[in-house]
Amino acid sequence: MMKSILFTTVLMTAAGTVFAGPKCTDGDQSNWLPELAMQQKILDQGYSIKKFKVTSGGCYEIYGYDQERRRVEIYYHPETGDVVKAKLDD
Repeated sequence: MMKSILFTTVLMTAAGTVFAGPKCTDGDQSNWLPELAMQQKILDQGYSIKKFKVTSGGCYEIYGYDQERRRVEIYYHPETGDVVKAKLDD
């Protein structure tokens, strides 16, 4: 029983590491762009936002669509608004 619990814990930890998003910052959130301003910046770039969130790695993340209606998942640095990582579904 104990081996099973240990194995499950190790497996869950490894899976979390594999699927974790990028690390952006652990700086003070008072230095971050306000969420609404960041969302507007993203919309101004031609994206539509289905979901916007703050990740555990200190990034802004969106799930949405680009100008050609392709699904995107994009991580932004919350202080600069720069793209940290992007995934485009063809």
